[in-house]
Amino acid sequence: MQLLVDQLSQQPLGNDACRLFHGRGKYFAGFEQLTIDWFAPAVFITLFAEHDADFQQSVIDAIGQAYPTFDGPLLIQRRYIHGAPVEVIRGELPVPHHVTESGATYQVKLLDGQNNGLFLDMSAGRSWLKDIAHGRNVLNLFSYTCSFSLAAFAGGANQVINIDMSHGALKLGKVNHKLNDIPTEKVKFFRHDIFKSWGKLKRYGGYDAIIFDPPTNQLGSFVAQQDYHKLVKRIAQLANDKADLLVCLNSPDLGSDFISAMMNEHAPACDFIGVVDNPSVFKETDSDKGLKVYHYRYHAS
Repeated sequence: MQLLVDQLSQQPLGNDACRLFHGRGKYFAGFEQLTIDWFAPAVFITLFAEHDADFQQSVIDAIGQAYPTFDGPLLIQRRYIHGAPVEVIRGELPVPHHVTESGATYQVKLLDGQNNGLFLDMSAGRSWLKDIAHGRNVLNLFSYTCSFSLAAFAGGANQVINIDMSHGALKLGKVNHKLNDIPTEKVKFFRHDIFKSWGKLKRYGGYDAIIFDPPTNQLGSFVAQQDYHKLVKRIAQLANDKADLLVCLNSPDLGSDFISAMMNEHAPACDFIGVVDNPSVFKETDSDKGLKVYHYRYHAS
């Protein structure tokens, strides 16, 4: 477990929520089914496969060694069990539970199953948007709890349109905007099927930045191999000239070649600008297996 202690020691428990240890990238042998996150004031352990009690205790001990002054809440989520139950090992969570990232405040729900409201691996994407958002009209597709929207407003966006089919996610997104004192007239929340809402989205455009961050495989809603190209084919109808596009894919089975081929065929007016690198803690033995985030720019002529 010394390897785990050493890796944790490189990630201080600061003010912002962050990943402390990422075993899912298969970079650390023996820890492939383990992640550890910091949602101040809590450390959140996730197990993706069953481990014996000794392994679990050794992880807890490693956290104690890496952070000897940490005495806050400690939780374990078991993702290999249906419903991804969470056990509070020590302490109590604040209610409501608010965390920060790059100056924005988010409400998270660590006890509510698989998705807690803030995907930490996308922090670099949010930082990218914050840096380019000033004065811009932003479209946030598959907005979930609207974290990209908060990043855009933190960067001075003029307007953000959020669209998602989940009532619960958008409800939490509205809470997040209220927490950050964002004027209601600057933001919209649409609980709609994107594929049936192009007309409405066009009415609030054109957009200077568009976020494409869909689920990889959400049966009945979106399957990347079948549906992603349907999104990017609409860029010309939605985007202003020189609009910046964040094209994201989180699939171990679809690599960078999938995005490149799709954009070349279905969005040829978009130039590839570069890769938005994931935070360094998200180490992967094969970068194509992890989260992929790409910056494109649309040219109207």
